[in-house]
Amino acid sequence: MKIRLTIWIFLGLCAGGLHAQNVIIPVETANNALVLEANKEKDLSVIYFGRKLANEKEYQLVPSVYQQTGDYSEVLNAAYTPSGSRNLLEPAISVVHADGDRSLDLRYVKHERQQLDENITLLKVTLKDPVYDFEVVLHYKIYPQQDVIEQWSVIRHHEKGNVVLEKYASANLYLKAQGFWLQQYHGDWAKEMQPEESKITHGIKTLDSKLGTRANIFQPSVFMVSLNKPATEDEGTVLYGALEYSGNFRTDIELDYQDNLRIISGINNYASPYTLKPGEAFTTPAFLYIFSDKGKGYASRQLHDWARNHRILNGQGNRLTLLNNWEATYFDFNEDKLKALLHDTKKLGVDLFLLDDGWFANKYPRNNDKAGLGDWQENKSKLPNGVASLVREATKNGVKFGIWVEPEMVNPKSELYEKHPDWVIKEPARKEHYFRNQLVLDLANPAVQDFVFGIVNGLFERNPGLAYIKWDCNAVIYNAHSAYLGRQQSHFYIEYMRGLYNVLKRIREKHPTVPMMLCSGGGGRVDYEALKYFTEYWPSDNTDPLERIFIQWEYSYFYPAIASANHVTDWGKQPIKFRTDVAMMGKLGFDIVVSHLNEKDLAYCQQAIKEYNGFKDIVWKGDQYRLSDPRKGAVASVAYINKERSEGVIFNYLVSNRYGAGSAYPIRLKGLDPAAVYQLEEISLYPGTKSSIDGGRQYSGEFLMTVGFNPEVSAGRASVVLRVKKR
Repeated sequence: MKIRLTIWIFLGLCAGGLHAQNVIIPVETANNALVLEANKEKDLSVIYFGRKLANEKEYQLVPSVYQQTGDYSEVLNAAYTPSGSRNLLEPAISVVHADGDRSLDLRYVKHERQQLDENITLLKVTLKDPVYDFEVVLHYKIYPQQDVIEQWSVIRHHEKGNVVLEKYASANLYLKAQGFWLQQYHGDWAKEMQPEESKITHGIKTLDSKLGTRANIFQPSVFMVSLNKPATEDEGTVLYGALEYSGNFRTDIELDYQDNLRIISGINNYASPYTLKPGEAFTTPAFLYIFSDKGKGYASRQLHDWARNHRILNGQGNRLTLLNNWEATYFDFNEDKLKALLHDTKKLGVDLFLLDDGWFANKYPRNNDKAGLGDWQENKSKLPNGVASLVREATKNGVKFGIWVEPEMVNPKSELYEKHPDWVIKEPARKEHYFRNQLVLDLANPAVQDFVFGIVNGLFERNPGLAYIKWDCNAVIYNAHSAYLGRQQSHFYIEYMRGLYNVLKRIREKHPTVPMMLCSGGGGRVDYEALKYFTEYWPSDNTDPLERIFIQWEYSYFYPAIASANHVTDWGKQPIKFRTDVAMMGKLGFDIVVSHLNEKDLAYCQQAIKEYNGFKDIVWKGDQYRLSDPRKGAVASVAYINKERSEGVIFNYLVSNRYGAGSAYPIRLKGLDPAAVYQLEEISLYPGTKSSIDGGRQYSGEFLMTVGFNPEVSAGRASVVLRVKKR
């Protein structure tokens, strides 16, 4: 043991001596540090990723992989791994040069820091090939307060001819630990965000999507990696990763032969070699990551703060409660039915009425999902006076009006398809394959981009009072072929996403503040690049409240409650109170037939909306604490506590009633001031019921966080909402 200790100290000192000749580049947040090193050979490596050291100079003492392996020829911990030279592991970048050579060697040239504002720093690290005129600039955008780093790469060359990029990742991380555990997600329609956790074994685990659109529906692009042991809510070391991209993605997670973990994430290079012209810049999407040594809960709260402050549109602003007509009418409606629903919107007490699918197309009326997509004129039979008359009616009723669109899609049975078959993604010589009876428009084509922009912009211009857009995307891409791109089909998946983002950017430049819901047949397109343009996302078409508890729980690790659109519907068998209590853990909406509610149900909903309006800012902008995991017991419990720790809301639900299960034991609260005194009051009570909670009793924050509080959840009290206030 003494001999080993002596050797370790000696290696550390040797490492320090060698590091002294090298360039050390710390990428630091408030609590953590990713440290890069350029050695005397100009190889750029990741030498440390973990808790920030107080003395920056001590990063030079971190033993490097070179000293541990005794092999200087291979760079195991490269900061951006090229292929074809000295690397034997999965590359971050792979190219074919203009002369046909496939090797790439990237050496450090320089780095520079730019202070974007008082809270954001941008680090750029330039790497160049010593043989070919080819460079990669690694970008690290650092948000110190939230411990978030966004990383992407800009690739360019000045060779005498085109270079083909065969792989072009955004980031290449390197982690050291005694073991690693991956939490990933899978799903399908109405089964989004199903978690799986497993120990990472040697080899490569790939998380990817090849769907083209609604890319997250089967395999979400978010994940967690725990170091040394599986992290829990409040303990353990964990890395969150998320690619900010709405198209095909690929994340390679490789445990190498030295037992270290390499994470490479970016656009999926499937069917997508990209021909890069001399002087042209290829910019990858950002890969976002956050490191926590305080468990999953701390990481998610930091990420929520980052999202509200730096990414989600109007992340610190307001949201509109709404009534949707879909389950009340489906495709079967007219002006009179909708006007009655507008009256119900005011009666219910929400802010906005949302008109869903079925309002458009004349030659091929949109009376089902088999026709009309692409023909965005108001249907004259259903809306003889147009959308404008409904906007006016809504205003008269003291509510706002919103509308559903699916502008990226087309039905073969439509005038658009007949007039512009070249605008449709399909193989010219093969049979068409439909997803939900529709095909996807070719957003790689600028004319199609103009058309899609014109759909949304035209709605706003013709209806200045239009207050909300629900943007849907229900189909994946089959037979991927762009008539516009001609022989450059390998660029298709990338150009499609560039086209989509171009449209969204144009819409936001023209209409910067109008709320828009990001919907994709459920949660098929939930990512932080899309959420630059949307105020909220639709987690799932599955609105069964019991299922939604689990779905919303998993999304909450990565996305804040203000971005989660949750509707009360007739899915499930639970009473209206349970359904409403679940939907209040985010942005509340209703998709019910108000006129069918009995007197008590209506009175409950009206009162619940008033109470929700009183505490919604705490849910949207407070700190979220997951208290009791629905997958580990009979009760799910989630708390939202304001930043001042003076008040909060706690949602408790019975998720299993086998053997009379309920909250048999106190649930420990989190996020309170231990020295303060609090009272707990039950709210969201159904008419005619009384709470069993003594709202006059006082507790110290220490007691509530150490001993806990029993919300008395049971089969007769399946959902209990508590308001906690500092006295």
